[in-house]
Amino acid sequence: MQIPRSTLKFFLLFLVFTLSSFGQTNKVSKPDFLKYEYNTWVDSVMQTLTNREKIAQLFMVPAYSNKGGQHLEELLSLVQKEKIGGIVFMQGNPEKQVKMMNQLQKASQIPLLGATDAEWGLGMRLKQTISFPYQMALGAVQNEDLIYKMGEEIARQLQRAGLHMNFAPVVDVNNNPNNPVINYRSFGEDKYNVVTKSLAYIQGMQDHNLLVTAKHFPGHGDTDTDSHLALPRINHDIKRLDSIEIYPFKKVIDAGVSGIMVAHLDIPALDSTQTPSTLSKPIVTNLLKNQLGFKGLVVSDAMNMKGVTKGNEPGIVDKDAILAGNDLIEFSEDISKAIAETEKALKQGILTEEDLNKRLRKILAAKKWVGLDNYVSISPDGIYDDLNTNNALLLNRKLTGASLTVLKNKKNLLPLKRLDTLKIASISIGEERQTKFQKTLGLYTRVKHFQLDREAGKREVLKLQQELGNYNLVIIGLHDFSIRPQNVLKLSEEVKEFVAKFSKSGNTIFAIFKNPYVLDKLENIEQAAGLIVAYQDSPVSQELTAQLIFGGIGASGRLPVSIGKKFQLGSGLDLDGGIRLGYTLPEDVGMDSFVLNSKIDSLMQEAMDARAIPGGEVLVARKGMVVFYKAYGFQNYTDTLRVKKDDLYDLASITKISSTLPVLMQLVDEGKFDLEAGINEYLPYFENSNKADIPFRDILAHQARFKPWIPYWKNTLRNNGSFKWNTFKQDSSRRFPIKINDQLWLHRNYKKKIFKAIKKSPLEKEAAYKYSGLAFYLTPEIIERITGESFRKVLDERIFDKVGASTLTYNPVKKFPLSRIIPTENDFLFRREAIHGTVHDEGAIMMGGVSGNAGLFSNANDLAKLMQMYLNMGEYGGQRFIQTKTLKDFSTTQFAENNNRRGLGFDKPYLKYAGEDSNTSKSASKSSFGHTGFTGTMAWADPEKDLVYIFLSNRVIPNRENTRLYKLNTKTKIQQAIYDAILD
Repeated sequence: MQIPRSTLKFFLLFLVFTLSSFGQTNKVSKPDFLKYEYNTWVDSVMQTLTNREKIAQLFMVPAYSNKGGQHLEELLSLVQKEKIGGIVFMQGNPEKQVKMMNQLQKASQIPLLGATDAEWGLGMRLKQTISFPYQMALGAVQNEDLIYKMGEEIARQLQRAGLHMNFAPVVDVNNNPNNPVINYRSFGEDKYNVVTKSLAYIQGMQDHNLLVTAKHFPGHGDTDTDSHLALPRINHDIKRLDSIEIYPFKKVIDAGVSGIMVAHLDIPALDSTQTPSTLSKPIVTNLLKNQLGFKGLVVSDAMNMKGVTKGNEPGIVDKDAILAGNDLIEFSEDISKAIAETEKALKQGILTEEDLNKRLRKILAAKKWVGLDNYVSISPDGIYDDLNTNNALLLNRKLTGASLTVLKNKKNLLPLKRLDTLKIASISIGEERQTKFQKTLGLYTRVKHFQLDREAGKREVLKLQQELGNYNLVIIGLHDFSIRPQNVLKLSEEVKEFVAKFSKSGNTIFAIFKNPYVLDKLENIEQAAGLIVAYQDSPVSQELTAQLIFGGIGASGRLPVSIGKKFQLGSGLDLDGGIRLGYTLPEDVGMDSFVLNSKIDSLMQEAMDARAIPGGEVLVARKGMVVFYKAYGFQNYTDTLRVKKDDLYDLASITKISSTLPVLMQLVDEGKFDLEAGINEYLPYFENSNKADIPFRDILAHQARFKPWIPYWKNTLRNNGSFKWNTFKQDSSRRFPIKINDQLWLHRNYKKKIFKAIKKSPLEKEAAYKYSGLAFYLTPEIIERITGESFRKVLDERIFDKVGASTLTYNPVKKFPLSRIIPTENDFLFRREAIHGTVHDEGAIMMGGVSGNAGLFSNANDLAKLMQMYLNMGEYGGQRFIQTKTLKDFSTTQFAENNNRRGLGFDKPYLKYAGEDSNTSKSASKSSFGHTGFTGTMAWADPEKDLVYIFLSNRVIPNRENTRLYKLNTKTKIQQAIYDAILD
């Protein structure tokens, strides 16, 4: 569109008066790249170009690495024949993009400037790359340093992908909730917050030599029209525009931003001719360049958008954009005509050669600044690993976690405490399958999961409501239906009513994985007991929101926008985290992911290849965060059933420190159990035995002269190999109620015979260290006598339910399907069957599966909760279980002077490291403690390195004679690998 010169002259005089409020900013910093405007390389290039070639350098064309050979040929033609200046990469994948860019650069006389829209990183355009949080979520982050680091990382990634310029950030102030095109792409509605976040992002990129483009000048935030589809109009007066829309642009210009993109907008207060701002010289040249003093690259928004193409002819409209003052033109619909029309304007004197040269020098200076004067082709080798580093993934997690915003927390419901009092249900609205959010909730405690279709009708909603009557806490995740968080709510009326009802229930936590503006469309949501805004529906946001609910991480986010009358700008509550295990990447706690993963994977594979174990679970936690948690192999050598992380393993002797020991420590704290008292103090039956008056301190430290073990089941046999009449029967009855297996039922009083055998067993001659499990058959009864409650009830109520260890249990087959329970030995002597679903230890099964010696099953995650409580010196989930001094006493070597390494119940490292014969790795500290199990298990905590290590396997398959795991020393080698991965 051509404005008549007489009209333009009058309008420019008008602007001198009306735009005086914008003024020349006092401290405008020239973009850094401009120092190369008169560089030798720039001069040399300028001398080689014709005027037409100079004009061609102003144009950037789109490239798609997911298109075929014809598209590449078309691009090569534009590069070779038209000699365009740059490429804007769109959809595709990084490997193909790099190869394409190398071909185009090779064909180009002058190195091409490569750009892309990567507002939230390469994931905005390229598959298999990282998407950082959208800017709306980043607007909630209170730590700008994280956003600076994101700028650094995005610069690194774009450069690795062969690019030099990012059409980001969006610095528009989004003060219109119904904005269809900016919205979640903005840092929010507060201009100061927008500026702070924008500057951090810009500085991070520019400090690492990436050109940036603040957009969309003069401000696209208060529109309800998408400029891709039509020309939006902004009717604000100059005073308002200056104070809100243009404010962020002034600040980034002052800070030396390298580029600004001009939007397609109709702004009568700045140009009354209805000319799109991209084509408006009063807006681009007079306001942006002259009044605001911007000296950097002025980039047009895409010239194929309806906001500028309507009523304008391709080619001519691009020339008009150049005449308006734009330096770089992207997405021209007709490159040849655009260059020709611009050359015509040059010959006519409408565009001067001096102006053209000045723009070209800027562009070449920018190319010099990013290193294109010494262009080196980019290797595609290893690009996916280079773009998806653990540090980048960790940064993404940190940004997401920092954005989470808690808007409601009645009665300090969050983070959840007293898990033993809660019966929890979770509902995912809008997802057909169990979500990452729900799976992560399930890591913390037992949760019943439900799905609710967003279009659910009355019958489905009513059925769900009836089922929820059985739960006293409901957690609802509201998920998005689109890949990007639009301000749209697509729920049936019945589902809306369901949300409104539970918002008022007083026992419901809502997690909103959507655009925060949708809160204004949810009735009663402001009355929810708990309300968390996650801003978008990504696996990371789901996982971290679940961790937040249980206190694995904290919250500090603040709303970057106001939500009608429900929530004000800046709303948000701080929540402390770290009260329970969190889940993160090793780098977050000073560990090396590669070392950790490669070494453990290799050692586990070695053990499986050697048939030392068919599979297993390994978990590593440091500083209260689980950083490694994997399941390996199969449940059995003959199985096709793979081990899953929620499968249960027989813990064997780890039962000793996981069942009676924590309760005994509590009873010590309560003054009900005395470590210096003898066994007869609590079991009068032992009053006249050889074990009377032996202190429990000696017993628990395995220095009480007790025999290591008694083969109880062998005592039931006659000489001919059959069972004695008062021991076992093939069928159950009132007298034989204890199930060993379907064909073997034990006499109800046989427990007394076990106790009698322990009582009468001889003592070792010397009071030296001798590992014995005998006393742990007795400790459950001691606990029952002291508490007056059943042992199982005491364990569940005092320990397991409170830490949320739902799989830490005896007789798991009563609670879990057999498919989730890992089998152990093929027993051809006693039970005469493959042991599956019941405890491996013969003595424990004869105690009904419940013993202090063995019998507990668990997955690695739940066992880690108990070990983390120990590592925390008795505290977990915001509750104190055991006093610090008591735990320190129990976890300290008791009789080192007697060459006994043991604590009270806990195992300890050898007093002197003995190489591969040691029970721990060389790096395990002397303050570390834990236990191992006969089935091939290990649980260990190290206070000095703040470590928890869990190893679960069933090495006793096919039978206990399989000792390859010990010969390979797999458990301790993995433990050493964990220490090797520590960087700090």
